[in-house]
Amino acid sequence: MTRSVPALALPALVVLAAEPLYLLVDTAVIGHLGTVELGGLAVGGGLLAPVAGLLNFLAYGTTARAARRAGAGDRAGAVAEGVQATWLALGLGLLGVLGLQLAAGPLTRLLAGGDGPVAQAAEGWLRVACLGLPLLLVALAGNGWLRGVAELGRPVRFVVAGSLVSLVLNPLLVYPAGLGLEGSAVANVCGQAVSAVLFLAALRREGVPLRPRLPAVLAQLTIGRDLLLRAAVLQGAFAVAAAVVARSSTAELGAHQIALQLWLFLALVLDAYAVAAQTLVGQALGAGRVADARAAAARVVWWGLGTGVVVAVVLLLARPVVAPLFTADPAVLGQAAVVWWFLAFVQPLAGVVFALDGVLMGAGDVGYLRTVTIGSALVGFVPLSLLSVPLGWGLPGVWTGLTLFIALRLVAVLARVSGDRWTRATVVR
Repeated sequence: MTRSVPALALPALVVLAAEPLYLLVDTAVIGHLGTVELGGLAVGGGLLAPVAGLLNFLAYGTTARAARRAGAGDRAGAVAEGVQATWLALGLGLLGVLGLQLAAGPLTRLLAGGDGPVAQAAEGWLRVACLGLPLLLVALAGNGWLRGVAELGRPVRFVVAGSLVSLVLNPLLVYPAGLGLEGSAVANVCGQAVSAVLFLAALRREGVPLRPRLPAVLAQLTIGRDLLLRAAVLQGAFAVAAAVVARSSTAELGAHQIALQLWLFLALVLDAYAVAAQTLVGQALGAGRVADARAAAARVVWWGLGTGVVVAVVLLLARPVVAPLFTADPAVLGQAAVVWWFLAFVQPLAGVVFALDGVLMGAGDVGYLRTVTIGSALVGFVPLSLLSVPLGWGLPGVWTGLTLFIALRLVAVLARVSGDRWTRATVVR
């Protein structure tokens, strides 16, 4: 293995961070239109983002399958996994577009609390923005097979190119072109189209057959099913936590929102090691080099742990500066000071957990990951969150549940990687 962990993780981080950073800019642009438009973006985005997040298995599952084939010296087979993932992406994306077009009105009215201006704005945005779903999923599949063959530079260029198109078009379509909120959606779709075309062109240049193969698509759906269930439970657990905090004080809700957004952003940083682990472990096991796979697992764990420790220290030192960037309310800042300790403490644990998640994904051991994640959520995170209401634990109770959730996963994945079963898992048929 010639690629270092940082050489794989840093490009992955750029790709992972591109969409959240664009959304921040998009929010700032729409925010100057008015509160109705900003509310419409929040409602519409709140419906589209979970759909895209649940289908992220197109990247992670494809990376594992492609890496195993690439490690065995079968580059054409690795690229073929990308072909089948792309067909799956197009199929799921078109189904998603159809479903969202049919349900856009009822869903936006439900989330907005009635058929008011915000719901109408959200519906208009969602009907345009969802057209980019197949394009976004094609890009996810492209990321997957390129990571599998350890080519991290091209995904960065393709994703950044699309993001730049969106960033340039966004203010132009919203303001001078007079499209308003829907201009934001058009800009987003245009950027997604650029990225998708670049990924498709890269696939075409490989010279492999481009026809769909049903057995390969079904095999990818098997991995996707496990990762989809895992993602759905994660989102559900966080939704329960948010609902619990919403029943506490407004200050606690504000502090939770600040801490949660920081947690989600930092998770992107640490998740870059999971991407590196998938590539290194998948290729090593594909070549039959179990010792190298174990060595790669150890390397990504140390990188994840070290980065988590650094992030924790920076969080604690920077809290007096960072927290006031989000709010000037003394009550919210007081609650943020409480939750900040949980946010910092969990970073080293999360660094190791995310790295080992990548190890097991690279080995194709996604069924175990699914079971562990669901079990940890149902045993730790959700019960403690729900108990926080009758027992008056409030925000600390919810974040204790999150910490326990990560700790339980840590114990489970460490136990798995300490044995041999994960090295015998397979993702190739």
